[in-house]
Amino acid sequence: MVEFYQPQADFGTPKSQSDKTVTLTIDGRDVTVAEGTSVMRAAFEAGIKVPKLCATDSLESFGSCRVCLVEIEGRRGYPSSCTTPVETGMSVTTQSDQLAKIRRGVMELYISDHPLDCLTCPTNGDCELQSTAGEVGLRDVRYGFAGENHTQLEKDESSPYFTFDSSKCIVCSRCVRACEETQGTFALTISGRGFDSRVSVGAESDFLSSDCVSCGACVAACPTATLTENSIIDHGIPEHSVTTTCAYCGVGCGFKAEMRGQEVIRMTPWKDGKANEGHACVKGRFAFGYATHKDRMTEPMIRDSIDEPWKKVSWEEALSFASARLRGIQDKYGQKSIGAISSSRCTNEEVWLVQKMVRTGFGNNNVDTCARVCHSPTGYGLKQTLGESAGTQDFASVADADVIVVMGANPTEAHPVFGSRLKRRLREGARLIVIDPRRIELVGAPHIKSDYHLPVRPGANVALLNAIAHTIVEEGLVDQGFVDERCEKVAFANWMTFIQQRENSPEAMEAHTGVHAEDVRAAARLYATGGNAAIYYGLGVTEHSQGSTTVMAIANLAMLTGNIGRRGVGVNPLRGQNNVQGSCDMGSFPHELPGYRPVGNDEVRGSFESAWGVKLDPEPGHRIPNMFEEALSGSFKGLYCQGEDIAQSDPNTQHVEAALSAMECLIVQDIFLNETAKFAHVFLPGSSFLEKDGTFTNAERRISRVRKAMEPLGGKADWQATLGLAQALGCDWDYDSPEQIMQEIARLTPTFSGVTYEKIERLGSVQWPCTDEASTGTPTMHEETFTRGLGQFIVTEYVPTDERCTRRFPLIMTTGRILSQYNVGAQTRRTENSAWHDEDVLEIHPEDAQERGICEGDWVGISSRIGDTVLRAKLSQRVRPGVVYTTFHHPVSGANVITTDNSDWATNCPEYKVTAVQVTRVSQPSQWQERQKSFDRKQKRFAKEAVLG
Repeated sequence: MVEFYQPQADFGTPKSQSDKTVTLTIDGRDVTVAEGTSVMRAAFEAGIKVPKLCATDSLESFGSCRVCLVEIEGRRGYPSSCTTPVETGMSVTTQSDQLAKIRRGVMELYISDHPLDCLTCPTNGDCELQSTAGEVGLRDVRYGFAGENHTQLEKDESSPYFTFDSSKCIVCSRCVRACEETQGTFALTISGRGFDSRVSVGAESDFLSSDCVSCGACVAACPTATLTENSIIDHGIPEHSVTTTCAYCGVGCGFKAEMRGQEVIRMTPWKDGKANEGHACVKGRFAFGYATHKDRMTEPMIRDSIDEPWKKVSWEEALSFASARLRGIQDKYGQKSIGAISSSRCTNEEVWLVQKMVRTGFGNNNVDTCARVCHSPTGYGLKQTLGESAGTQDFASVADADVIVVMGANPTEAHPVFGSRLKRRLREGARLIVIDPRRIELVGAPHIKSDYHLPVRPGANVALLNAIAHTIVEEGLVDQGFVDERCEKVAFANWMTFIQQRENSPEAMEAHTGVHAEDVRAAARLYATGGNAAIYYGLGVTEHSQGSTTVMAIANLAMLTGNIGRRGVGVNPLRGQNNVQGSCDMGSFPHELPGYRPVGNDEVRGSFESAWGVKLDPEPGHRIPNMFEEALSGSFKGLYCQGEDIAQSDPNTQHVEAALSAMECLIVQDIFLNETAKFAHVFLPGSSFLEKDGTFTNAERRISRVRKAMEPLGGKADWQATLGLAQALGCDWDYDSPEQIMQEIARLTPTFSGVTYEKIERLGSVQWPCTDEASTGTPTMHEETFTRGLGQFIVTEYVPTDERCTRRFPLIMTTGRILSQYNVGAQTRRTENSAWHDEDVLEIHPEDAQERGICEGDWVGISSRIGDTVLRAKLSQRVRPGVVYTTFHHPVSGANVITTDNSDWATNCPEYKVTAVQVTRVSQPSQWQERQKSFDRKQKRFAKEAVLG
């Protein structure tokens, strides 16, 4: 969907949601609109444009600019059309000589205090002030510029992404209102009075050092050049745009990539994007420069050994070398000696080809994906209880929630656009329960009341949820009607016998959870009786030895209280990467074919064998941890790794590096020479999302189009690279486009059988299940019945983790993400986002720091039973005594050098969130960090030699 560039439409106040209608007359024309609609919106819907400045369809009506005045028969004066609701029989005039005179006078006052640089202004042709002046017929300004004005005010250029030029500000408050209403940060305000009114980011503060989160809402809302992207200042207005989907987190925001030729000028959030509705975060909005960063690898490379320099080769030679290596390994070690890891950053179509290549070309089921180390417990737990391996609601559903539980997630940092939606609902009065060892930003955010923060000890999630469920049962708060109608009776009876046991009470569990029993009981009452209650959870739930148990305990709670099957409720996993849901849907697990159907099912497997013309292995393949173990034991020697940096992201780094070193053929396909590529024998240049065609599936099961904005820098899109390798292995494949691959997905995957590119183009996006041609998708799951039929309560016994504090390791380390960086940082570290977070630090409570003689900014050694690393200390009361916290965005930090290989009992998802450690003050890096620096230097030299030839 390539379009000539034009500013996105901005039509005044939003449409009313009322079912009642009102008929009025506008400029002699009868108009019928919903009750509560503004006069401006009614005029727009009738095709009549009213000039405006302060109004925008993304914000509440304000009525400050006085440009949208109209005449209404029988009323005195000239009311603002944006703030005036329609009434039956109202007669409105939008154009008259007197209105034109008033509007010109108002615009003349604005322009008199505005710099005369329209011809050189970077937003020339994209400025509402300029356009509106033309609309009202302003040609001359009578007031001159000799007196007092604002035209000499200094610029704030502190932000790496946009410039604030106060001299161009008309104090319309749109930026302030966007910061409050859309983002919910309240970083901007109007300071001063009268003529001295200014937009301010706080006393003596600039944008970079303020509370601003650089979401870009203020920039998008600004009607002048006051807030302007630096890319527009440097390169000018775009000439065309391509609508696509963001490739950062699992929210899946729609964007318009605004282009000049092959160059992206800016990413503008798409107002019709169902996941984001015109909002964005600092990553999606501004951090796209990595796609053309100088570190991009654009040519295939091969080498016989990781101790040798790289050699640049053609695509044909690289694929031939790789296929010969893989076949040689299978000849020597057996058919199951090779496998692949697919990427959650790649499209559904690309991931589909990877798992298909493994099953048909490799002849085994040794395929896995990054969901193994993040949300595999979600798939398992929800499949067992509800019958489907995905969340139950769309994001918009939160607007109907009365009680919101956020557990093990930090949505304002890891899923910020959804976080803004959530905050909006909380400001409207929804109640909030936060379950997290750390005080996340939602606890104490402006204009939000956090009813309960339950700072559960890392590893004790199941104990806390059992205590909540015990309270609900004990106090008679069960929705018995829902349970009787919708759930299995025998399973519920067994669960009831278990949950009513004294050891599951809040009082008994307090020793494990560290949360006061009375707080647990109060939170349980609120969840059970507060109206529509929704649970949103993240990796702080899944990345535990009892991750699957915790997911099932969450589903038990939702069924117990009837909080499932309608809007405003549900069980909602917040997925980490942009297409982690899609990579699971496409069959990237070693035990499941696409659509979460077991490889051991003869009927399911037979449908794929018939379509693909080959016999498939009925035995599940290796999971990622199994691949590492088998590599070290000598039976797994070849791996195709697409778009995942397992050497940085997976736990017990030294163990992973040893396994990769044991490989005889490691093929890495990525846009950068990442940490894993240092152990590779073949490097295939990958393509960024801006170079792709296909689809992503976000955390709400929303399938959205990804459209190519620029040609792949490496010469091939990722699907073409996988296709080439499969053909080199002897696969008789012939795809012309990603759309053809989607057609195959739809034929073989029941939940996708009604999905087509045409339907996605027509509707904007589609949420699976979409099971036939007539279906438009499923925003809310399990409305009438669960996918499995009856919901299944499962006994969730609390089993303490093996990773416990000892005298040697008295603290518990847990991990998470920060707003400005993403995952392993490969993308965001190559953008200006590092202005906010240029290193990972260790948050430690002041009491724990004082005991160890640690001060703010000291280097500290963190040691666990398997390794040690060194980070800088940050004293913080966001963590409780006994708990330390860090992020994992920078490779040199080595956070995963100390995380253990403990994992979830059902899925092998690593227990990243619970590592027993000791922290001491040090003066030099760890031995691992020193070794890594030396190894890095050698591998970078090899890569540089290859590039230079």
